[in-house]
Amino acid sequence: MSLTNSRLFRKSLMAALAVALAAVLVLATGAWLRSEPQRMPVKSSEQNKPDISAQPQETLAKVTLYFGDGEAMYLVPEEREVAKETRPLEEVVIEELIKGPQNPDLTRTVPQEAKLLSVKVVDGVAYVNFSKEFQTKHWGGSAGELMTLYSITNSLAELPGIEKVQFLLEGETQEAILGHADTTQPIAPNWELIKE
Repeated sequence: MSLTNSRLFRKSLMAALAVALAAVLVLATGAWLRSEPQRMPVKSSEQNKPDISAQPQETLAKVTLYFGDGEAMYLVPEEREVAKETRPLEEVVIEELIKGPQNPDLTRTVPQEAKLLSVKVVDGVAYVNFSKEFQTKHWGGSAGELMTLYSITNSLAELPGIEKVQFLLEGETQEAILGHADTTQPIAPNWELIKE
């Protein structure tokens, strides 16, 4: 066989192999497609889409907070709609009390420098743990102390499952956290201090 005939033979052989390979691929693809179950196209609807926005919807809750009146003799309720998010509602209530009243006729009952370290409810008692500023930045006086303790206690007692409040400072109970009233035991709300 001459060199030219040998080359022609190899080219013919390569072309035949390429055609055979293409035929095998076509047949295999067809068999695979027939074996796949037919899937119905999924229709997307706006209602079934999860909330994937950067700002997820806030969960709002209504709470009743108690702030002092102008003479520091009574507590006055102030209803507020707050964003609960994933935090316990009792934590949100304390943080709102620290922010102070929205009504300009009412007075602050918790020092704005105070920080809530933790709050936990066990058997109807809310254990409220404040930073030292709750004590060191308080304005003092027995009337001011009374407003502070019952502002917190009455506001928390508005929530289901809370009957009393145990005050803690940096994780420790105090004999008189603000100087006068006994805070070694949980305090029950005093509804007689409320002025509507």
